[in-house]
Amino acid sequence: MSDAVDPAVLDDPAAIEAADPGGMLRQVASAAAQIREAVRATVEAGIDRLAEDGRPRSIVVTGMGGSGISGDVLAAVCGLGCPVPIVTVRGYRLPGWVGAADLVIAVSCSGGTEETLAVATEAARRGARLLFVGGADSPLAAMAAQTRALFVPVRSVGQPRATLWGLTVPLLLAARTLGLADIPDDTLESTATLLEDVSHRCRPASEAFVNPAKRIALELAGDVPMVWGTSSLAGTAAYRFCCQLNENAKYPGVYGDLPEADHNQVVAFDGFFARSSGSDDPDDFFRDRTDDADHGLHLVVLRDLDEHPQVLKRREVSVELARARGVAVTEIAAEGEHPLERIATLIALGDYVTVYLAIALGVDPTPVSAIQELKARIA
Repeated sequence: MSDAVDPAVLDDPAAIEAADPGGMLRQVASAAAQIREAVRATVEAGIDRLAEDGRPRSIVVTGMGGSGISGDVLAAVCGLGCPVPIVTVRGYRLPGWVGAADLVIAVSCSGGTEETLAVATEAARRGARLLFVGGADSPLAAMAAQTRALFVPVRSVGQPRATLWGLTVPLLLAARTLGLADIPDDTLESTATLLEDVSHRCRPASEAFVNPAKRIALELAGDVPMVWGTSSLAGTAAYRFCCQLNENAKYPGVYGDLPEADHNQVVAFDGFFARSSGSDDPDDFFRDRTDDADHGLHLVVLRDLDEHPQVLKRREVSVELARARGVAVTEIAAEGEHPLERIATLIALGDYVTVYLAIALGVDPTPVSAIQELKARIA
């Protein structure tokens, strides 16, 4: 743990509240309510109308940051058995193959994301089927009215990254309407219940020795997290974890998933950030730096319940290799049975971990000043 970390702050609910003036913990805790509210809003918007034109050739989700991850979650929940491809576009340009046979879903919490509006405009020009999800009374809402696209309004809970389920549930219900995913109403409710349980375990009043999010945050503090998922679903949660490390804790994170990470990232266990490499030569680049640095590599493994047998072996051996080289390891297991339940629980715990890490480091988890400055400078 870094000397810059004050672990005592995480056992003081008043200190936690003072360190989180933007209320990011409250925003994270709203996940279950978002699911229930988004179900109502999506049904009221008339999502069933999507089925009138039959199944699309593909689904293209366009969005950035906390809005764009909704497309990845959709693809993960639909799974490898989905009969149509689901692609997330993060940028200004729509792929050339997209046309009238495809469904383009534009997602923007603010409704004003310039990249998303650019892609949505091009999709409308090409005659693609359209579904827009985002802020009411926004440029995206206006474009929906102009193009007669189905529009689902989303109420932001504060930050786009904290409104994940408000933005994602309309996509899940769209996939269900089109016959691309089996997501019964009781699964949506059971997912909300699981998220409430995670929130209870990770609440500010719960002390670090029983609060999994606080414990993991303190374990990570000062280390370089390498976050791996053990399936495509867990890989999406790993990517989200790293994005939340960046935005909430203002902290780096290296994303990977198995088996791919075993073909490249695993070699980092023998590198600069490995705490022990078996060499005592002070001039050796790969020497044991335990005595001269607090910072080391930290492997975080997000474990899915549905792992390929070879991936299970790779996970076990990768963890053994890491520990043998002095690399710290934290394993987090998904909860629930349905893919939606599993990815939701992995994401929820990661969200809490990154907020508590920010607080332990003395960082306000809510602002994203660098993003705002960048937007202002390119405007």
